[in-house]
Amino acid sequence: MKSELLKTKNFSDDEDDFFDEDEEDTLENKYLVFVCDKKLYSLEIRYVTEIVAMQPITEVPNLPPSIMGIINLRGKVLPVLDVRIRFNVAKREYDERTCIIIASMDNSSIGLIVDAVNEVEFIPESEIEPPPKMGDSINSKFVKGIGKSGEEVKIILDLKNLIHESEVPKSALNKSESEIIKQREN
Repeated sequence: MKSELLKTKNFSDDEDDFFDEDEEDTLENKYLVFVCDKKLYSLEIRYVTEIVAMQPITEVPNLPPSIMGIINLRGKVLPVLDVRIRFNVAKREYDERTCIIIASMDNSSIGLIVDAVNEVEFIPESEIEPPPKMGDSINSKFVKGIGKSGEEVKIILDLKNLIHESEVPKSALNKSESEIIKQREN
């Protein structure tokens, strides 16, 4: 299953219409579990549109340090945020397990670079606790809660705070390649 997740997986274009209103309830309490710095994090699956392998990133000047640049995903230009850097964790070389989670919220999309994607997991609401005060490695404003699953705990991220407007300029979100070229010409 892990190797299947590393291939491009598009949750929004599946034949069964993954985000159909009738199936909306099936997304409740489901989380995409991924690894960053040997820790397990999760993101509500309703925000995940697809998972893609690492690809060339075009650097853009004057962006915050965690925004690595932009990628062209089938004609749509998306900013890419390195989760390690956003969490103030030492950067490491990207490898064959490194991938980009494409997440969408409020009509904006962004790529999140993570060390590896593990699985999609159901975490009942009764097994989610409020976030405790965290150490320096991850800012507690990024944490929505702590999910318990068997003997493991997963840090459930708050996507909105992770990609806060002050970190990702609105001008970098959801531009097509032609819009970027047009902007450069002006």
